[in-house]
Amino acid sequence: MTTPALTALVVDDSRAMRLMLKQMLTSAGYDVAEARHGREALAYLQAHTDTRVALVDWNMPEMNGLELVTAVRGDERLRGVRLMMVTSETEVAHVERAILAGADEYVMKPFSQDVIAGKLRLLEGARDAF
Repeated sequence: MTTPALTALVVDDSRAMRLMLKQMLTSAGYDVAEARHGREALAYLQAHTDTRVALVDWNMPEMNGLELVTAVRGDERLRGVRLMMVTSETEVAHVERAILAGADEYVMKPFSQDVIAGKLRLLEGARDAF
């Protein structure tokens, strides 16, 4: 019996950031998709309800990260998606708003691969992320 693939979505309007996070997640064993903004991400998640984790930037066009988190948490079909904010927003008020909206974890840019790996381990339980 094969283990189902771990699926992840990277949501960021920066192509460079998407690439960097995709490489980190791929090396951790995830199949990774990308979205350029929240609206694109929400459509992807609604079509791929088996997605395990989404790494979400805050500041994006069309639908920002906080709006995406709120929309995902409002969709019963997506309740299993773990949401990690990965953003340059460092104020405590932003962290609180994201957590209250339903984000599971919050990472401030700049970050290291070890930080992302640690957060993934928290989200996946005891799974060895990297």
